[in-house]
Amino acid sequence: MRKIFYIVILLIAIVSCQQKPGFVITGNIQNAEGESVVLKKAAGRDYVTIDSTIISNNTFKFEGSVDFPDMYFLEILQVTSPKNIFLENSAISVTGDAQAFDEIEITGSTSEMEFQDYLTLIEPAEKKMEVIFTEYPLAQQSGDEAKIKELFDEYTLIEQEINEVGKQFIVTHPTSFVSAGVLGHLAGNMEADEIEELLNVLDTKLAINPVIGELQEKVKTLKITAIGQPAPDFELNDANGNPIKLSDKIGSKLLLLDFWAAWCNPCREENPNVVAVYNKFKDKGFDVFGVSLDQDKEAWLQAISDDKLTWMHVSQLEGWTSDAVDKYAISSIPANFLLDENGIIVAKDLRGEDLENKVKELLGE
Repeated sequence: MRKIFYIVILLIAIVSCQQKPGFVITGNIQNAEGESVVLKKAAGRDYVTIDSTIISNNTFKFEGSVDFPDMYFLEILQVTSPKNIFLENSAISVTGDAQAFDEIEITGSTSEMEFQDYLTLIEPAEKKMEVIFTEYPLAQQSGDEAKIKELFDEYTLIEQEINEVGKQFIVTHPTSFVSAGVLGHLAGNMEADEIEELLNVLDTKLAINPVIGELQEKVKTLKITAIGQPAPDFELNDANGNPIKLSDKIGSKLLLLDFWAAWCNPCREENPNVVAVYNKFKDKGFDVFGVSLDQDKEAWLQAISDDKLTWMHVSQLEGWTSDAVDKYAISSIPANFLLDENGIIVAKDLRGEDLENKVKELLGE
């Protein structure tokens, strides 16, 4: 009998050891009785629902497991916007009020605490950014070009400040899965050597996060599209459905490969500047090749007409799903590459006066 008892205990111990660790999210949320709460995960530029339940007696619970700590989102449907939560396999408590869902308290997740530490570090810069977002539309409405330029310059400086804070966080938290997420977020504004340097700082255990592999591929692509490299060729259809290769357009003294979209406000705001440079230098060897990230063909063509973009345009009409986007590692727009007559990249991401000055310099004006 004693032998059987020990065998049972041993089997229980074995089963317990084989059980996959998991998370339990216990929520206590006021003012959302009977509402649906969902747990989501970002998938590209969309969300995928992982689980959902109903809030009853002000409480809800989610149970499951994750392969590694990562960013997820909680949302009360039709009531709140998604609230980020760094989910890991632990007992996590969520408390607060649906009417102030962005301020809910999340405890029990070490990764969430690290993420909150990061948010605290960038909070001063984020507050300055909020001021710009408030003032920029007003400057646009009044047509105050000087103010618009001033705010754009301030935005650039604040963006650089956030990048520096993020880099320092990564260096001081090399084993944190939060650092992988921070690097993934900031990499869109970094060159290949910066990303590679920070990847080398991170602990190898973070490689389980797919973002690490994606960043390694991004580094390869950025090196291929660096200044001094030949521009990768691609083929997309024009507005009439005719296939056009980038190489078909190379031959002008300078060709601006311009990534944009009708729905992209910063792109539309930059278009008058590109038009001005084009009109000034088109007879001196400057041309533009527009690549749209639109999905709505009518909106794309209307924007071309409204903004008077009289150069060649192509698009896959599948948004961010595009051969050209992949080949040039485009993560935000507007983005552009200036090519010489041999198709060599001589400059990148030129805007405002920088575009005209560079074109003028290279044309010997």
